[in-house]
Amino acid sequence: MSLELEHGCPRCEESRTFWRTASMEVHLGEKTKWRCPECDYGFVLINEGADIDSSRIDA
Repeated sequence: MSLELEHGCPRCEESRTFWRTASMEVHLGEKTKWRCPECDYGFVLINEGADIDSSRIDA
């Protein structure tokens, strides 16, 4: 998996290049944390499918 991901940022209200800040293998698959360098918005992907907003929880 790459270190960059194009994704829509709800705070910036446009598509941004997010940076991977962490990753680990969990029982559901690979969990990766992504951060917007502009506003620090973060989210978590599990197996590149489930999208969890980590700005609301400590994921």
